[in-house]
Order: sequence, then structure tokens, then C-alpha cells
Amino acid sequence: MTTASTVTTQQETRPSAATKPVRWAADAVAAMREGARLRLDYSARSLWSVDRMIEDIRRESAPYAAVELVLRGFGAYAGEVIVRQTGGEWWASGGDHWVRTPDGRLWDPLDEARRCYVHDGSLRLLCRDATSGTPRG
Repeated sequence: MTTASTVTTQQETRPSAATKPVRWAADAVAAMREGARLRLDYSARSLWSVDRMIEDIRRESAPYAAVELVLRGFGAYAGEVIVRQTGGEWWASGGDHWVRTPDGRLWDPLDEARRCYVHDGSLRLLCRDATSGTPRG
């Protein structure tokens, strides 16, 4: 009885886990199209441009608090690229969001965007690893 209710609860919460990150990704796409004249098409290739945008923001020495929402949007965008490329899905717990790929691995593109800002990450490489089945280490 407990197992059935647990499964039902998980199935009911999974779709809602995607609501926020999908919106954040769409907002990032719109902002880049309008502000930077950059068209993001949810392809793995587009993540080169996103990594460059984060690098440009970092070079401007903007305080993290000023770019936190932009980074969240870029991370959500990368997560949505992974979801679309792999057939994965968004998972959420305690306000955190991850992507779970069909092979069962969890990916944290929002944190990866923050790591990119401190020059310790790459959304392009995260996507490559998530779509190739190669563990990151």
C-alpha cells in the first residue's frame, strides 16, 4: 500500500518539477533574443553561446547578486537542452531543481551555471557529458 502511494506521489510531482525551470529557460531565451540579439534554439550547439555570455558577464566583474537570476535562466536553459536531447525530466526537491536522464543519473545545470560564473564549469560540457552517457568527475 505504501509503495503504490509513493509511486503515485512521485508521478504527480514530476510534471510540476519542470514548471519553474521551463519558464526560467524561456525567459532566458526571450531576454537573449531581445537584449543580445542572440537566438537560442535549445540545441547543444547553442550552449557555446551561453558559455560565452557567462564569460562576458564574468569579465565585467558584475557582483553575483546582480547576475544570479540570469545565471539561473542560463542553467535552466541548459537543463532544458539536456531534457530535450535525452528524453530526461526535471526533478525538484526543497527548492532545488535537477535533470534526471533516462540512465538514472542526476545533473545540476543550475549549479553548473553558477560554476561557470566562477570559471569552474561549462554548460556545453555538462550537456555533452549528459547526452553521451559519460560520467563527469
